[in-house]
Amino acid sequence: MRYVILGTAGHIDHGKSALVKALTGIDPDRLKEEKERGITIDLGFADLTYPDGLIVGIVDVPGHERLVRNMLAGAGGIDLVLLVIAADEGVMPQSREHLHICNLLKIKSGLIAITKADLVDPDWLDLVEDEVKSFVKGTFLEGAAIVPVSSKTLLNVDVLKDKIRDAALQVEPKPTKGLFRLPIDRVFTLKGFGTVITGTAVSGSIAVDEPVEILPSSIKSKVRGLHSHGKPIQTAYAGQRVAINLQGVDKDELQRGDSIVVPERFTPTRKIDANLEMLSGAPPVKTKSLVHFHLGTSETIARVIVFGKTEVKAGERCYCQFRLREPVIAMSGDRYIIRRFSPVETIGGGEILDPLSFRRNRKEGVEDLEIFESGTLSGKIAAKVKRAGIHGIKISLIEGWVKAEITSISESIKTLKDKGTLMQFEDTLVHVQPFDSFRENIKKIMNDFHRKNPLKPGMPKEELRANLKIEPRLFGNLLASVKDIVGEKELVRLATFKAALSQVDETVKAQILDLLEKSGFQPPAKEELSQSLKMDQKHFSDILKLMSKEGSLVRINDSVFITSSAYNKMIGNLKDFYSKKPDMTVAEFRDILNTTRKYALPFLEYLDSNKITMRVGDVRKFLLK
Repeated sequence: MRYVILGTAGHIDHGKSALVKALTGIDPDRLKEEKERGITIDLGFADLTYPDGLIVGIVDVPGHERLVRNMLAGAGGIDLVLLVIAADEGVMPQSREHLHICNLLKIKSGLIAITKADLVDPDWLDLVEDEVKSFVKGTFLEGAAIVPVSSKTLLNVDVLKDKIRDAALQVEPKPTKGLFRLPIDRVFTLKGFGTVITGTAVSGSIAVDEPVEILPSSIKSKVRGLHSHGKPIQTAYAGQRVAINLQGVDKDELQRGDSIVVPERFTPTRKIDANLEMLSGAPPVKTKSLVHFHLGTSETIARVIVFGKTEVKAGERCYCQFRLREPVIAMSGDRYIIRRFSPVETIGGGEILDPLSFRRNRKEGVEDLEIFESGTLSGKIAAKVKRAGIHGIKISLIEGWVKAEITSISESIKTLKDKGTLMQFEDTLVHVQPFDSFRENIKKIMNDFHRKNPLKPGMPKEELRANLKIEPRLFGNLLASVKDIVGEKELVRLATFKAALSQVDETVKAQILDLLEKSGFQPPAKEELSQSLKMDQKHFSDILKLMSKEGSLVRINDSVFITSSAYNKMIGNLKDFYSKKPDMTVAEFRDILNTTRKYALPFLEYLDSNKITMRVGDVRKFLLK
């Protein structure tokens, strides 16, 4: 089974809907007003099925100039176009605008039907055919089949069917191995089923009971049922017209322009970098101008920021950024159309290069946009990850960023990692250049810290992370990859750093040891020590911490320190006592150390917390063997 989407194009009242009905037997005009007025107001749908299994889904679009916005909602997913021109009128304004739109959307193939051929004589028909050939010269329809038809007499309708089949078989299939994405073009309810949406699946596949996400509103749902061309199916693929029955979603929560996608891959965006191609004859667009922005089935207002110049003129190309009033779902490689803000007319379009951009300065370099436009898939991924800096980008977001098969993305990422261009930390990719800058920055910060704090064994890891504003888990992974940095519990230091005392501090250290040694088990508090030595509290605390780490002092609590020799003497005294008696009271411990209760209690608390003694009621048991 093969699926291709054909879209009609052409001026109002040139017989597009009548021709679709003649080809398929289906009237694409479904609205009461359309039938009463005899014109297409909204998108219509039909399908043409061939014996070999080819199914051509037809999107019939309105031809009236006031309804071009509806036409654009149907044009985004089409593979080939059927340009319809009436024999009795020839090329008309919407014939031109629709062809411009198809050109800008880079539709690659199509054919031309000259309708109402029964209303003119053969000579006139020849003149119209010559006019049509001249009209499409230089476009993708140059050299396309031109078929005179009559929906009334069915003249050449079967010939046109065959020509459609030939053109459809040449269409390159949409990527079925990419992520599922379907821009919604219609929302309605069916009794007994609930909310149903329709659209053209532009990539991937989806099956009944699979979870989906509706963006940009971030509604989570599940596929309750699938239909394509009037038949229930279990799985829908890219290239099909699909109706999806959604579970637990109210019709009023959805609208044309929303997208049905696989969960947690796509990010709604309001900033899009793109290339822009202006139509010949279009008015110039100045930077910061407002335009109507059409993407898939969505439409919003956008402000254009033109890069490198103040305006872009008719027939010119440029890079630009669109800042959108409403968020949209887009991928790098999507096509878009812009229309003048007022009066409304199509003036240009192009390719989306970076759908997840930042607020660029219009004078900023566009080297990455050049890569996004013409580079390889690997080049595009590397440039995007590099732009993300040290914060990196998740692989799942890359998959929802660029139009490509998931396998191709995975292969490109592997190649870039093998070359050393990208580094992977769990599910996040980081480019080697920002990582190198991160490493040098870390070393500089640590050098500065050690220079200012020579006695501190290291910098608190959380303080360093907060300084760099990096998410905790990623920061831990990044830090572990910096070979010059050593992590010790909650501290980090340069691998070459070792806390050391200056000559002056060595003198202070000797004084501290002397004072504490003389005081025995009645040591002065930290504050008293610093005052007697006339030292700054912070610097004095650093010296005590360093002495505790090297083992010359034992920290009993924040305020009390004793020498290691005093500590060893205390343990020796305890061993002697417990060799003769199993229990020890506070008073007995006080007497063992020849101290006071004021000191005995913090010493016992230290011994308890370090599992040297254990309190049982009013006595202590000895735990050391």
